[in-house]
Amino acid sequence: MAQYKSELLNYLNERGYIYQLTDLAALDRLLAVKKISLYAGFDLTAGSLHIGSLLPIMVLRILQKFGHKPIILLGSATTKIGDPSGKDSTRTMLNADDIKLNKQGIEKIFAHFLSAGNYELVDNEEWIKELNYVDFLREVGSKFSVNQMLRYESVKQRLEREQNLSFLEFNYMI
Repeated sequence: MAQYKSELLNYLNERGYIYQLTDLAALDRLLAVKKISLYAGFDLTAGSLHIGSLLPIMVLRILQKFGHKPIILLGSATTKIGDPSGKDSTRTMLNADDIKLNKQGIEKIFAHFLSAGNYELVDNEEWIKELNYVDFLREVGSKFSVNQMLRYESVKQRLEREQNLSFLEFNYMI
């Protein structure tokens, strides 16, 4: 018996993909009547993806199967910053050539899992590279609460363990 109005949510639920959702009822109503876009982001720290990337790729594939549009967000810009989540120390900084090479390797992976032409591939470098720092801080940084940022588990862990968290890494979430 279907639990949701949306075929997609029923399919995901039957397979154990649903754990936590914000406003599940509204999402169910939306998916029952409209096709949506959904994105998953991937930093370019290596030339391939790890097993932790398989679940979001599988969900993107399922969305595509149900007629929705997957968006793959590649993080050339955020790779230059480094996500502090789950890390005990600062990530090794990659140069632009290494990031470009990693991007080429990762792009190929999506061709194996998603139907050509039915997904969008974007790179956050496209809109971040042109930002002026002061303008960025005023226009984007002003929308983020440092109080909230300090509550993130990745930040709390580094602070509790008295491990270095660079200003650069702290700004990853922006």
